[in-house]
Amino acid sequence: MHHCVVFRTTCLLLVTAVSLACAAKAEEPKRISELYPNLATGVLTSAKVGELGEGVLLRCQNIVISEGDLARAAEEAPKNLRQDLKANAFFVLEQQATDKILENLARQSLSDQNVDMTSIPKQQVIQRFIESLVTEVTVADSDIETFYKENESTFCGTPLDKVRDRIKSYVLEDKRQSFADDYIRQLGRKLEIVVSAKWAQEQATRAQDNPLDKARSSGKPTLAVFSAASCCGPDRMLPVIKTVRSAFGEALGVVYIEPREEQILAARYGVRSIPTQILFDKAGKEVYRHSGFLGEAPILAQLKKIGLQETSKG
Repeated sequence: MHHCVVFRTTCLLLVTAVSLACAAKAEEPKRISELYPNLATGVLTSAKVGELGEGVLLRCQNIVISEGDLARAAEEAPKNLRQDLKANAFFVLEQQATDKILENLARQSLSDQNVDMTSIPKQQVIQRFIESLVTEVTVADSDIETFYKENESTFCGTPLDKVRDRIKSYVLEDKRQSFADDYIRQLGRKLEIVVSAKWAQEQATRAQDNPLDKARSSGKPTLAVFSAASCCGPDRMLPVIKTVRSAFGEALGVVYIEPREEQILAARYGVRSIPTQILFDKAGKEVYRHSGFLGEAPILAQLKKIGLQETSKG
């Protein structure tokens, strides 16, 4: 009888311990990428949501960003961008968090090298740190030739040899930026970053109020084309878009965006040159990206890879 009581007590303790462990696991703070897959693109992708103090939007180690910080950033921006910045406040928060985290790392790195930082402006400190990370990024001749071939119309018939150095500089900068972007996303996974849960939910709703995010949330694949007319004439992507729309009909969402008119949206999506084409699957996940002119055939091939079939040959 005594042994039965001990056994039952032990079982009860085990069940209680398992229940507490499951409850603790269930209460683990959710991450931005899990709750709002399309909201963050950089350091806040892996940030957790939680309850923060009044007016506090983000905490990370000794970094605190408040609603007042975002309001000041919007007011200091050019007038034509203020409204867009307010509508994309999460994007502004992510940029501020990135700057502050990189500045901390940069100053620590320079301090370890016994560099006097008292007279070095913040942006220079960050720039020096980023440059130290991308020193081994290089550009091959094949990169230059590929870029020229894909964007030949942009150069209005100018031979490759006359624009080789310009292309090399651009491609190198683009590759360095991509490397830095990957580094920043990795930082976000390593650091304990908490964003206000209530505010993040509000911003996730506000960030959807544009044609591209609405299309990504439609439940069908989306092709986004960031482009515009050039000094050489009309936008060559427009006839391509017309053909693609005709081929897939209502099965595909197609969104055309001019970055000069939608600067914040283009920045949110990491568009650094035009034309840029981005393909999203029916869940809104990016599955393909290309910079430079892209004709009908490669676009159709990418769409078929995600299971779309042409509805017409128009």
